[in-house]
Amino acid sequence: MLFKRKIIKTAAALLSAAFIGLFGTAGYYSSQLPDVITADTNSEIKIAGFPELSCVSVPDNAVPAAGSCASTEQVTFSLFGVIPVKNVEVNKAEAPVFAVGGRPFGIKLLMEGVMVTGLGDVEDEKGCLMCPAKEAGIRKGDVIRLADGNALTSNDQLQEIIASSKGKDIELSVDRDGNIFTVSLQPVKSRRSGSWKGGMWVRDSIAGIGTMTFFNKDTGSFVGLGHPICDSDTGGIVPVHSGEAVPVDITEVRRGARGIPGELRGKFCGGSSFGVLDRNKMSGIYGRLSENTLAEFSDDAEEFKMAYRQEVTVGPAEIYTTIAGQAPEKYAAEIVSVDYGSVGTSKNMVIRITDDRLIEAVGGIVQGMSGSPIIQNGKLVGAVTHVFVADPTQGYGIFAETMAEDL
Repeated sequence: MLFKRKIIKTAAALLSAAFIGLFGTAGYYSSQLPDVITADTNSEIKIAGFPELSCVSVPDNAVPAAGSCASTEQVTFSLFGVIPVKNVEVNKAEAPVFAVGGRPFGIKLLMEGVMVTGLGDVEDEKGCLMCPAKEAGIRKGDVIRLADGNALTSNDQLQEIIASSKGKDIELSVDRDGNIFTVSLQPVKSRRSGSWKGGMWVRDSIAGIGTMTFFNKDTGSFVGLGHPICDSDTGGIVPVHSGEAVPVDITEVRRGARGIPGELRGKFCGGSSFGVLDRNKMSGIYGRLSENTLAEFSDDAEEFKMAYRQEVTVGPAEIYTTIAGQAPEKYAAEIVSVDYGSVGTSKNMVIRITDDRLIEAVGGIVQGMSGSPIIQNGKLVGAVTHVFVADPTQGYGIFAETMAEDL
């Protein structure tokens, strides 16, 4: 009798542990799933990385999407079809088709206003040190839009306004993280130069090299980088007034190594332009190809259907990138992990370069390769965005879906 009770207790304990484990696993999956996904109208709804999850529609919660040919419904994902995990809203839409890039391009941006990159003291005529900008409440990273009602387009313009002020207050309209406010700057006459100073350094433009991810053959719209262009001094996202994408010839590569990020180096090809750049967003730099460039690129660019985030899975992949000249090549890679629930970030997946040619030539992922498209299972799934300094064969990637939403 005692032995029988022990068996019952042991069985109950094991059953309890099993239930706790299952519900704990369900909780993990719930935290990994997004609240909303978009799925191809012609495909079954699945989370590629979690094949053990299945879903059923919740008819009572189906909602028509007004003004759209897509439909919205609620589905419940469950573990092995038994334990409910999470209710997710699903938008049905036909996945777009894009032409992939992989080719480098030069980035020339004029800022919307001028960005404050640093503050410094000015020695006045009495030998006292002071910083007019700091006293006015200006900080490093602020963007000055207006000076005495004049829209600023260059450093020289602001310097001229300060120099001609003769010490009178200048009203500045300042943008700090999207908040617009007004300050009063009183310039100080420099003892050394005899000119009026504001006590700040500003920048009105930025240039660099990136990789084009994909473009729309019908409209010419394109996107690159997969992450925003940020000021090197302030770390802030550069507000774009106007910009230009120009051809680049990659002439040199500084090889990446553990602790030392590599870099693509090249020269801008003068006298020609790919098109305009008009938006700098968290998901990349956006623009429109010129008519001639669109025709040229469309002739030899491969087209791929875009994969929605839940279609991306751990496993083999390819990247298109350029490490010499202007022509992209395919290289073998692997998607190591996928974060389906990540939103508003360019770090949605971890990728590893497995192609010996690329590792031998550049060490893996290097600066300038940001935007290199990632292809998996015949679909465009994302773009390379960052390199791991501790291991240049690995880095982050962003979902193509996120980039397409902003296109």
